[in-house]
Amino acid sequence: MESNNIRKSFLEYFQKNDHKVLSSSPLIPHNDPSLLFTNSGMVQFKNQFTGKENANFPRIATAQKCIRAGGKHNDLENVGYTARHHTFFEMLGNFSFGDYFKEKAIFYAWNYLTKELQVNKDRLYITVYHEDEEAFALWKKITGFHDAKIIKIRTADNFWSMGDFGPCGPCSEIFYDHGEKYVGGLPGTEDADGDRYIEIWNLVFMQFEKLTTGEQINLPKPSIDTGMGLERISAVMQGVNNNYDTDAFQVLIKASMEVSGNDRDITSHRVIADHISSSCFLLADGVLPCNEGRGYVLRRIMRRAMRHIHNIGYNGLMLHKVAIYLIESMKNAYPELSDARELITSTLKMEEEKFKETLSTGMKYLKQEINHIASGGVFDGKKAFKLYDTYGFPIDLTADILKEKNISLDQKEFENAMEEQKARARAAWAGSGESQTASIWFDVYQKFGATEFIRKDVVDFSAKIVAIVKDGNSVASVTAGDKVVIVTDQTCFYAESGGQVGDKGVIGCNEVYDTKLFVGHIHGHLTILNEDISVGDEVKMGVNSVIKNKTRANHSATHLLHYALRYVLGKHVVQRGSLVNDEKLRFDFTHNAALSLEELCQVELMVNGIITSNQSVQTNLMNIEKAKNMGAMALFGEKYEEDVRVISMGDSIELCGGTHVSATGDIGYFIIVSEESIAAGIRRIEAYTGKQAVVFSRNKTNRVEEVLKLLRCSEADISANIKGLQYNIKELQKNNEQYKVEALLSKLQEHKVSGVSVLSLRLQEKKIDLKSLYDSLRKNYQNSIIVVMNIDEINSKIGLLIGITKDLAQKYNAKLMIEQCFDIIGGKGGGNAEVAQASGMKIENIDDVLKAVENCI
Repeated sequence: MESNNIRKSFLEYFQKNDHKVLSSSPLIPHNDPSLLFTNSGMVQFKNQFTGKENANFPRIATAQKCIRAGGKHNDLENVGYTARHHTFFEMLGNFSFGDYFKEKAIFYAWNYLTKELQVNKDRLYITVYHEDEEAFALWKKITGFHDAKIIKIRTADNFWSMGDFGPCGPCSEIFYDHGEKYVGGLPGTEDADGDRYIEIWNLVFMQFEKLTTGEQINLPKPSIDTGMGLERISAVMQGVNNNYDTDAFQVLIKASMEVSGNDRDITSHRVIADHISSSCFLLADGVLPCNEGRGYVLRRIMRRAMRHIHNIGYNGLMLHKVAIYLIESMKNAYPELSDARELITSTLKMEEEKFKETLSTGMKYLKQEINHIASGGVFDGKKAFKLYDTYGFPIDLTADILKEKNISLDQKEFENAMEEQKARARAAWAGSGESQTASIWFDVYQKFGATEFIRKDVVDFSAKIVAIVKDGNSVASVTAGDKVVIVTDQTCFYAESGGQVGDKGVIGCNEVYDTKLFVGHIHGHLTILNEDISVGDEVKMGVNSVIKNKTRANHSATHLLHYALRYVLGKHVVQRGSLVNDEKLRFDFTHNAALSLEELCQVELMVNGIITSNQSVQTNLMNIEKAKNMGAMALFGEKYEEDVRVISMGDSIELCGGTHVSATGDIGYFIIVSEESIAAGIRRIEAYTGKQAVVFSRNKTNRVEEVLKLLRCSEADISANIKGLQYNIKELQKNNEQYKVEALLSKLQEHKVSGVSVLSLRLQEKKIDLKSLYDSLRKNYQNSIIVVMNIDEINSKIGLLIGITKDLAQKYNAKLMIEQCFDIIGGKGGGNAEVAQASGMKIENIDDVLKAVENCI
């Protein structure tokens, strides 16, 4: 039975049993910022389980896409090497929120496995928590199993909790016996980690609540949370033990083999198959490769796949080709893959091209570092880690290259650096960067509802304090000096949202340094108190109008910038993020190339043209479908209500909840200050408006005038003058190098051996590139063998180079000659027939080098 059919069968089975089938939630959790990625089926229902939100449906079933590749759940390094470790997987689950409990959960699971899928019940085993006699009795009744087939487990493996406190309860797991040919014991035994008995389904009976006091009480509405790995049940249904042997993986593994022309190296093909799945699904959900947070994890996954592509000897771009197979095989279950096909393939292609460049750069760095290490030396583990982490250079490739040079790797130092990086990563991956939504805000919302946001500028604004939150707790009153979050029944303060920062100002004589949006559109005023306040107080509120007006101007300018970019570059340009405050605007957008000076100029002129036309800014509230039909741009990743605010500035029409100027002329002036790439296919523009733009423009002009004075030329001649200076510098450097070579040539000694000219040069330079020096020397000589020796007496090192001019290359071999010198100098090296290099420590034997060379003639 194919994986797609199992998924379909599971959802249809629970739909027939009165479950609402919901789509998989995105891989970026929207209700739990403490998580890096969605890693289980229950994540999207977490607030329903805790009681913070009411469940819309009492019974639900899902097929949830999951990622485990960072932080606590990090399977990355094991992927491909074991039978069941994956970064991407699917979790089939059925959930009950206060509806059915243990008996029906057990019945549904047993009935689905043995009746719908017709799994051989003799191969099934059950585990229960050792104190859960109710579950034990129900399993016995429903399955007819004898006691030995229902195993009581005493460890926490069979007791689930959401955290240190909150909902919790015993688990019951279903295991499948893959047969005697596999090693491993029954669950609960010492050798339970083998491949014979494999857990396929976990039923969590959420029946208790653990209090902060440590007490455990019964939940008023016990719930059910189950999870069955699609990959594991597919292995059962397809008669295989290894998940990578199932049909879904085999499609990708065979594609990897076909594209690469390599049908061996199965581990590498498994890694590529798993990682292409993660990469495609993350890209489809809006994660883009970068150097921090989720994007950093995505890039690591991609580069690990690329390193394995390198390992199997494929030199072309491969990931985007294999991605097509993944998209085609999964598009019916997950249509977002088809929608993002172009983004997925282009991003993978660009990342792989970039990786090849970094691999080349890493090779150069490695060679430079090796040049300073004698044969038999040790390569710094920290530098090896830099190669791995910065350049994406595989550690095994580093080790192989060092082995060829008779240099060992400080593996312990590398591992220490890796652990330090993992510690930093765990801290960075703790969540999405926001604080986890505390339950206190759900309580505030239930009591007082959303804050009424008054968008008009009100000089004398009054409101009533309905809640004060200090250190995560709701309090009745606070005193001067405290840092608190004040919630009022209404506010004129805009709360941070959509990239626009929150308003600053005052509540009474207390400083509001930020305004944040909490659960249910609560505007929380982050305040430093200068006076005592209490819940119920009537207060005067005032927004800092100077900061607000500058922020408004920058926000409105982002709309105009978005419009201008789409006009100049094309309709593929879509906003992918923004930051708007009173100092600047930052705008991220999709585009595959750096903007030319001409394009930047066009964008600036268009934006300033709309500004100087002083068009009025129109705001309308309408149904979202009507807004889209009139051409309003909906921003990537935003979730909109049925009724939306539409902001129109001439031809620029966007959905937006932020604050804006009344007319475009209020923006004043717009200037782009930087444009750069921040991820594959994503560019970033930073710009200033108003007075900030004028100051920036004036400073730039001042710098140009200073350069003109130094160059003593007109503005039109700046480029020509600088190019002339650059040419002169290059010529001087070239002449300087020539003088150096001529000086060294004067030290060159020559004598004949069997009619062959042997040229020797003995140096004592701290730093010198022997190969570059040799290239300069050999241009002036024929029928010669050139021996260059450099002695570093301080560090007791000797560098040696032997070169053969081309007319003698068929007769003599530089590599064989230098090998005769290894024991003499106490080192090793390598090269080819025409030129070879070595380094060693026995500088006292320098005179014997020439004798060894002469003996080879």
